[in-house]
Amino acid sequence: PPPATVGRAPGPPDGGWGWVVVFGAFISIGFAYAFPKGLAIFYKEIQDFFGTSYSEIAWVSSIMLATTYGAGPISSILVNRYGSRPVVMFGGLLCGVGMVSASFCTSILQLYICVGFITGFGLALNLQPSVIIIGKYFLKRRPIANGLAMAGSPVMLCTLAPLNQFLFDNFGWRGSFLILGAILLNCCVAGALFRPIGADAAPVKTQATQKGKDVQKEGVADDAMEMSGPTTVPTENKTEEEGGNDCCAKVNQYLDFSLFKHRGFLIYLIGNVLMFLGFFAPIVFLAPYAKHIGIDEYSAAFLLSILAIVDMIARPTTGIVANSKWVRPRIQYFFSFAITFNGACHLLCPLASGYIGLAVYSAFFGLAFGMVCAMLFETLMDLVGAARFTSAVGLVTIAECCTILLGPPIGGTLIDTFGDYKYMFLKCGAVMSLAGIFLFIMNYYNYRKLAKKEKERKAKEEDPESVRTENEGRNNWNKETTQDGPELEPLREEQEELKKEINGT
Repeated sequence: PPPATVGRAPGPPDGGWGWVVVFGAFISIGFAYAFPKGLAIFYKEIQDFFGTSYSEIAWVSSIMLATTYGAGPISSILVNRYGSRPVVMFGGLLCGVGMVSASFCTSILQLYICVGFITGFGLALNLQPSVIIIGKYFLKRRPIANGLAMAGSPVMLCTLAPLNQFLFDNFGWRGSFLILGAILLNCCVAGALFRPIGADAAPVKTQATQKGKDVQKEGVADDAMEMSGPTTVPTENKTEEEGGNDCCAKVNQYLDFSLFKHRGFLIYLIGNVLMFLGFFAPIVFLAPYAKHIGIDEYSAAFLLSILAIVDMIARPTTGIVANSKWVRPRIQYFFSFAITFNGACHLLCPLASGYIGLAVYSAFFGLAFGMVCAMLFETLMDLVGAARFTSAVGLVTIAECCTILLGPPIGGTLIDTFGDYKYMFLKCGAVMSLAGIFLFIMNYYNYRKLAKKEKERKAKEEDPESVRTENEGRNNWNKETTQDGPELEPLREEQEELKKEINGT
């Protein structure tokens, strides 16, 4: 078994060292979500430096966010293989290397590679492991733990927005990127707090117990090992077809593709793919929009701080509300409402005029954004369970990366085409409102189907007539098979020989 799952405790501790893990996840998740948004402070100056358009500069954040989500399956596989701690520490190292390299870039294409791909991949190795390990440490208090960990994003954004403006004024964008690369190395410290659950002596105990088993059980264990991994099968007896099946089984060990047959998972996936088409673009263009209408740099950066402060309060509060006995059984409806509320904020943004209007918009946007982020992974875990959550996160993020990649550039293209930011906000609001309505309707349908299935199961268990009919049918089938002609005689003889061999062993 993978080292991450060897010797796991019987159940999540729901406290203790888990709160230290939440603090580490608070840091790593905060950087993973807030860092791409905080870089928007530099976009206006980088755009003037390289002479690029709005859509071209938007590709920096777009590639970074798409890489962060698109590398989700790779991150999940590494977590299953090595555990969360080394993956997060390596991701922090990649983030630092990417930003330090970006400070020496001489073209926008080099920024795409250093900031977009290298730093984005490092952030991916911070995000998924942090979310996964919270699910291993918490069960009853999981919504609260997720809400506290997700609060790292607004706290980091609230800090990074004015810090980035200060760094730019004193060191320029190149010196700022160099300093930010050093700051991102703190993700390595956060990863060191992710202590794996379980005793290391569990594999030794399992081996000792296995030696004491009889021959028949040992054969069953060998068969199970052959099913779980290809290493016990002799190479000379394997055909090409068996090799292909072993490869598929090994991939499916880390990514459970049977989730695509799960109705609730598919509903969640489609709704989220649509939602992310308009999720990040308003944050990326909020500060440039404020500068475009004549607001000074520090006031424009403070809009992101207002958003982050409200977001900071909204995430843990949403976690507490989602953990209540009234909301948790129907948390999918609450998630749908949060997405629709987010879209309504963007639709009303063009009505805001002046700095006061944008500040009010930022406050409501922070509230809606915090509600969505606090429940983003909790709703997925509610659908698929903790055991399949690692695979589900990887599959969801790889599907979401396409719309995340296209969202900000489409918004930048609308700004370049019409010369006005309002069309970008209207597009994002319409897309997110549509995603929220879709999730609400389809979750209602899913809940109805599940309730109907549960009702039929209980009725079948409580009805003695149906149980008696089923038993009679089984007995009749057994009688028919014993009264059949000589064509089944070889099969019966083979069964008798098999029974004798088993009794002999």
